[in-house]
Amino acid sequence: MTLAAASVIVVSRHRAAALGRCLLALAQQDHPQIEVIVVADPAGIDAAKATGLVLKLVAFDEANISAARNLGLGMASGEIVAFIDDDAVAEPTWLSRLCAAFGNPQVVAATGFVRGRNGISFQWKACEVDALGLDHPLPDHAATYPGTPTRAVKTQGTNCAFRREALLSIGGFDPALRFYLDEADVNLRLAGQGLTAVVPDAQVHHGFAASDRRREDRVPTSLHEIAASIAVFLRRHAPNALEAETIPAIDAQRRRVADLARAGRISGAEAEALLASLATGWDEGMARRLTQPIAIPEPHASFLPLPGTGPRSGTLLAGRIWQQARLLREAEEARAMGRIVSVICLSPTPRAHRMQFTDKGIWLQSGGLFGCSTRNGARFRLTPFSHRIAEEKARISAFRPVG
Repeated sequence: MTLAAASVIVVSRHRAAALGRCLLALAQQDHPQIEVIVVADPAGIDAAKATGLVLKLVAFDEANISAARNLGLGMASGEIVAFIDDDAVAEPTWLSRLCAAFGNPQVVAATGFVRGRNGISFQWKACEVDALGLDHPLPDHAATYPGTPTRAVKTQGTNCAFRREALLSIGGFDPALRFYLDEADVNLRLAGQGLTAVVPDAQVHHGFAASDRRREDRVPTSLHEIAASIAVFLRRHAPNALEAETIPAIDAQRRRVADLARAGRISGAEAEALLASLATGWDEGMARRLTQPIAIPEPHASFLPLPGTGPRSGTLLAGRIWQQARLLREAEEARAMGRIVSVICLSPTPRAHRMQFTDKGIWLQSGGLFGCSTRNGARFRLTPFSHRIAEEKARISAFRPVG
């Protein structure tokens, strides 16, 4: 199958190091015809330039990911436009698998699965979102679904793609939704134009880096913008729900605060501050000016291909934890030759495994020889080293070349 040319948009603000790592992973994509558009603050623009990659750069330093994505969309020249967060890294097969879904001419959107910061557990799989902003799980297998203005497949913002013309026709993302429920709003507005594909094997690893609104451990420091976005979303999609005694999405945030306090992850004072930010955010969202989305014009910029992408060979290096330094040196040599490199270093322990993408562009898996590398298997089992490496090689090869 010939894949359509694709534009990948990365929005970044105050996370220059993470952005550099994200771009390094995009340079390993096996899709042969992609361009990458970075919309970022000044430090992010500098980090993007430092990679030496051929990129389209757009300067933007406001806390509004919807507005930033629209700027990127205005520069996109690919038939398909994909989005990934700056604190995420994509498996080499990510974009080609997302784009393959558009071989069905009825598909207008696609989304994949997202692994967490340990590179093993899943943060998000497949779900639908309704007009109240609530999620509903879907089966984990590949499928296509029609949507309605009140319920549609939710495309995860750090792992999604759209036909550019379809996204342009609805005016892209709504700037009144500055970072929360922005994709859900697009999904409901696109309903009726075609199908949305769920592509489980199109995977990214999402780090959930710290930001202005959350700590590194994912504990929120403010719920103001979440509440404001819930208010805007309901005003657009379920205005009658505003008259109800309770708002389910707001109640869910209150329970979140209570759970964090109960677990000792926030103090009583911090819980009160979060609830106060929830209340002020709701009021601000109810007062926020709403405008009708305006169709974004077709981009005038020509397609700017990222050189070097496309299918390539892979290498897997494996050894004991005390051999890691040597293995990483060998991995860097293989990377310099243009290969996709995975390294597995195991200790004689039952430690659970982790997968990370290093600043050198190497996929590094660590953990115990007797530990689990999936979160649904036995936590401990005796396995010979050679058998374990063969098992891990087979698992990894589903997402990247390993030789």
